[in-house]
Amino acid sequence: MLSHRAVSTEPAHGRSLSGVNRRAWDTEALPQGEEKVVAVRQMFDAIAPRYDLVNRIMTFRLDVRWRRIAVRSLALPSGSTVLDLASGTGDLCIDLGRAGLRPLSADLSFGMLAADRSGAPRIQADILRLPVPDGAVDGVTCGFALRNLVDLSAFFDELGRVVRPGGRISLLDVGIPHNPLIRFGNDIYFGRIVPRIGAMLSDGAAYRYLPKSVAYLPDRAEMVAMLQRAGFADATHRQLSGGLTQLMVGTRR
Repeated sequence: MLSHRAVSTEPAHGRSLSGVNRRAWDTEALPQGEEKVVAVRQMFDAIAPRYDLVNRIMTFRLDVRWRRIAVRSLALPSGSTVLDLASGTGDLCIDLGRAGLRPLSADLSFGMLAADRSGAPRIQADILRLPVPDGAVDGVTCGFALRNLVDLSAFFDELGRVVRPGGRISLLDVGIPHNPLIRFGNDIYFGRIVPRIGAMLSDGAAYRYLPKSVAYLPDRAEMVAMLQRAGFADATHRQLSGGLTQLMVGTRR
């Protein structure tokens, strides 16, 4: 599943794919540093109009189940304020609201925010430098964006800053299945089939990025250790759907 992480200083409305610098993300090598920021911003601004449709098709609606698990895993009382980061079109915000929580949406892609369907309060912001006071929220969710961040450790530190003591985090991203058979099938599907689906319905280059972008993520033990250092001492990791997706949860000490 794709997700997003990039600054956008201009609206996506009225911009066609031909008006965007496709070369920023249509490359063999994965972009790094500032090039990565620009590439991801432009890519998600471009695919925003059909983002939800492609996600539902390519995951066979499993993405709906994964988000609901992430919301349940917060285990926060009704009325809690939860900041959804890399919120995109608002899917997690919708699920948070249905669970009786108060979602706030933050994303760096203007195109994604413009396509938001949740009705939650929205802000365009760099999630590595959130315009939020210390300890201001009860929880944070983030769906399928960790691999698109330039500095994952700084992001976890920022979560430790904005979440109150006793607050919770629930973070989703794509995974690499540990079972060799599932991993083989996953590699074929996401490496060969998903880019074709993306090319038919949206942007092929963007969906070729998906299987490659997993390489940005550290292994699960390292990510859990990073979260623990950031103040989430009980951070845990679990695989969903045989490892197609991974979920990390923790409590701010």
